Order: sequence, then structure tokens, then C-alpha cells
Amino acid sequence: MRILLLSAYDAASHRYWREVLVAALPHHQWTQLALPPRYFAWRIRGNSLSWAFNERATLEQPYDLIVATSMVDLTALRGLVPALASTPTLVYFHENQFAYPASGQAFKSVEPQILNLYNALAADLVVFNSAFNRDSLLQGARSLLRKLPDQIPAGLPERIQQKSTVVPVPLSEQIFTAAAPASHQPPAWDNNTEHQATEPLKIVWAARWEFDKGPDRLLAILRELERRGTNFRICILGERFRNSPAEFDTIEQEFSHRLAQFGYVESGEEYRAWLASADVILSTALHEFQGIAVLEAIAGGAIPILPNRQVYPELVPQDYLYSSHEADVVREAAAAADLLERAAGKALVSPDVSRFSWPTLGPRYQELLEQLHAYPNSTL
Repeated sequence: MRILLLSAYDAASHRYWREVLVAALPHHQWTQLALPPRYFAWRIRGNSLSWAFNERATLEQPYDLIVATSMVDLTALRGLVPALASTPTLVYFHENQFAYPASGQAFKSVEPQILNLYNALAADLVVFNSAFNRDSLLQGARSLLRKLPDQIPAGLPERIQQKSTVVPVPLSEQIFTAAAPASHQPPAWDNNTEHQATEPLKIVWAARWEFDKGPDRLLAILRELERRGTNFRICILGERFRNSPAEFDTIEQEFSHRLAQFGYVESGEEYRAWLASADVILSTALHEFQGIAVLEAIAGGAIPILPNRQVYPELVPQDYLYSSHEADVVREAAAAADLLERAAGKALVSPDVSRFSWPTLGPRYQELLEQLHAYPNSTL
């Protein structure tokens, strides 16, 4: 099949999904267009304009299918490039704009939510990476539609739900099978630690350095562990941005004696080596639709310590979830510290996440593409 793959805001998880999909299904003929993940407000509204006139020759080639991320302005693109209007289309939702936590710096326009709604309605198949993602979009769409003044068609969320399914982003096979080369092993975890009778608990936190990943909660957990006298080391990974929350500066200063790594790791092999060498993968996220880094770490043998919210109850049993107290950071930190101490005491083992591997999920992706290819034209 000739497949046009469109990623309008090619952030790390989007790129990861795109590259795994193309590499694992080489018998299809893929044409890929991707735009860099910056200038969010412009990118989500302007991608159709950029592509329709900068990539017109590519877009007017004959395709059997279109696979697009939810950031693609699909309805405008089809209007500007009529050759795409009747091509069967799958829209993949890595996230949705209805479930983003409120912050003083959040993008406040309703435009991203409208884009999500239009794309889901325009697609022939709608695929979500988690049930939490699907359900929060449907709930958010219902809430938005109730606020609109008039002429709102009935049954729009139900129409989306009928053509929706959940298929997570698959983890590449090497996550489960490949050991990190010796040349990429991370530095010793016990550097600069005080000599204690027990080995330090090796904790990894890996996420974007932004508000929605809960840096205030990370700081509170570290302070609680310190207060309890817990022997631990922490590796804090992830991309830092110009306006990253101030908690990261506080952590760097206050916990320099606990930091094994602090900041972005350029090498993918070194990044995976950090994940594979950890005892625990810790999350404090307020915004998570699948959690690729968490799943990669678990696949490498780490014990997940995760808040009981967002997608996490879908990923692991309750034993690995600490109580979510979104309005009480200190109370939540205490709950997380209790679970971390259980992990340090060897009371937990890493759960099985093989259901997220490509051998498990690959046939489902192939089935969806074949199902879409069988459509004579758009089902709207």
C-alpha cells in the first residue's frame, strides 16, 4: 500500500511512533511529512497551509491511505489539496487538548480543542494510544459542545466513539532484548553518596521539564525521602526548555549530593542505559496519555512508582500506584515515599509490560491499515 504519513507537530513521542511504525512495516510504501515541534499555536493551525503549498507535488501523488497525527489540520488540508479529499484516513491521537492541566502559562484558545473535534469527525478511523486518552476526549468534547451557542448537531461524540479504537504506541523490540553496550553505561550511581549500610535506591525520573509533569511533586518527594533518611540516588532525565519551572533549579541546588545525572542525555543508547540500570522509575505527571519512558524503564526491569491518575491505572496494577492528592502536594509526596520505601525493601518486582511490544501490537496495526484500505471512500 502507498501510505502518506503526516506528523504536524513531531514531538518525541510522535517521532518515536512514526519511526517504529515505518521500520516495522517496510512492505508498505511510506511517504512521510513531519514538521518540527515548535510554535505550537501556529503549527497546529498553519500546518495545512505550509504543506498545501510547500509540499503540493508530494501531496498530489496517488495514495491508498493517509495516516495522520491529531495535530494535522486535516479538514483544511483536504480543502486546500482536493486530491486528498477521498483518500481513506486514520487519525492517531497521542494526546488530546481537552485533558491538559490548567496553569498560568497554558495556551488558552479553544482552537486546539476544535481541531481535535474536527479531525476526529473527519477521519475514517480514530485510534487512541490509551483508553484514558479516548475517554477524556469524548468527555471534553461533550462539555465543549454544551457551551456552544446554537446549531450544534446531535450525536457528535457518539459518532467519534463508533469509529474509535485503542492501540498503544508500541515499544521497539530492542527495548526488551538489547543490553546497553559497555561504552554507553552510565556513570556509577553511588558517586558522592554517604557511606551507609545499604545500597542507595536508584531512582530515574524521565519527562519533559514542564509544569504538567509535576516538578513541584518531584521536589516534595525528594524532600520527604531526605526527611526520612532514605538512602537514594536520582537520575533526572528529559528535555529542558527556556522557561522550565523553577523547581528544577531548586532540586539541582538542594539535592546535588543525591544527583547521579541531571539533564538531557543526547545519546539514545546512554538514555536507555540509565533506564535499564535503575531500581525505580518514578513519575509525578499531571498530564500523561501513555508514558513511553515509564514503559521503557519497566521493560528494562525497573519498578514503577506512579500516581494513581491519568493513564497509569491502565499500565500497571494498583500495587505500583501511590494515592493521587492533586490539591495536597505534601500528602501525595508522603504516599509516594511510602511506596518507594517498599521498593527499596524489595517488596515489589517489575511488572510485565510485554503487551506493549511490537510483536504484540504489530498485527493490530496491520489489521487497521487493511481495514482502512478496504474502505471504498470516506465514510462520512
